[in-house]
Amino acid sequence: MTFSRTPPRRSPFSPLVVVAFAIIVVAAITGWLVPKRESESPPAAIEPRPVVARGDLAADEQNAIEVFRLASPATVHIRTAQTAIDFFSLNLFAIPKGSGSGFIWDERGHLVTNFHVIEGADQAYVTLADQSTWRASVVGVYPEKDLAVLRIGAPREKLRPIPIGESKSLQVGQKVFAIGNPFGLDQTLTTGIVSALNREIESVTGRPIRGVIQTDAAINPGNSGGPLLDSAGRLIGVNTAIYSPSGAFAGIGFAIPVDEVNRVVPRLIQHGRVIRPVLGVRVAPTAFTQALGIAHGVAILGVDRNSAAARAGLQPFVPARDGAVIAGDLIVAVNGTPTPDPDTLIDLIERFQPGETVTLTVERAGHRREVAVTLDVGA
Repeated sequence: MTFSRTPPRRSPFSPLVVVAFAIIVVAAITGWLVPKRESESPPAAIEPRPVVARGDLAADEQNAIEVFRLASPATVHIRTAQTAIDFFSLNLFAIPKGSGSGFIWDERGHLVTNFHVIEGADQAYVTLADQSTWRASVVGVYPEKDLAVLRIGAPREKLRPIPIGESKSLQVGQKVFAIGNPFGLDQTLTTGIVSALNREIESVTGRPIRGVIQTDAAINPGNSGGPLLDSAGRLIGVNTAIYSPSGAFAGIGFAIPVDEVNRVVPRLIQHGRVIRPVLGVRVAPTAFTQALGIAHGVAILGVDRNSAAARAGLQPFVPARDGAVIAGDLIVAVNGTPTPDPDTLIDLIERFQPGETVTLTVERAGHRREVAVTLDVGA
């Protein structure tokens, strides 16, 4: 058996053709076969467009700038931490808890913020406008109004107290400014108007906070405790809450009015707590007066012995032997302001200091009278 070899396959291109093709490719790459263009001059440099003069800032812009210039040194950033323990090493360490805003109240280092900013925290650190940070101590808190006072040991020259305004003369539509640290971004200014007055929100204790300012100035997490200012740069409220299903700003923010702040803060600084004035009465819930068909006033169910109410001769409602109720006193107004429910009565009384005298409008069995009562010191 013989095997024949298959002749090798020859290339269709001869060596001469291959060499010629290679020369053509090299010539094309190097430009031998392409006529050279005449050298072009480099393109002219493109100059920036001239700046158009804008003239003076608008009056409202100048006002916003001035408000921020005056108030930003008084606004602070507050960070809180909570102490935890490592169960394996038994070492203590601090866990960041949250952050918020606040403002300088006086040159002694007192600061004001919301109670909920520091609630549950063991440590608080305050960063001033110059970026210096100071350990803060708690002077006093008043959860019912969501207010707290802190103190830092910064030197007097670093402390720029905020100018205090008033909230009783505010009008809907008035321009307002909010400064704070939303989402940890410090020294942020937002603007808006007073959207509504005399709103009511719930404090962390469940008691209502009345007379609250509603604004559309953007307030977000981190703004809590910061100042709400009028166009003169004066404090008119403390930003405390937003109304939003998502937790971010939705056009409705709330601030505790400065008149309330200016009443509470000095008491916290002086006593470390709010010493409440009291009448010395136990009052009935609204359901009690409604069950009796009474449409107004707060019913007195008990009078403490040797109390302000006892000295003024106030009498409680008491049950009769036949199951009926013997009419006592209804408190229908305090210094002329109606008291439709117990919360309103407490709120009105707490606007005064222990030892001050108030005039109660009292009704018993359809007969009204004015009673002067000197308030006692509460527990």
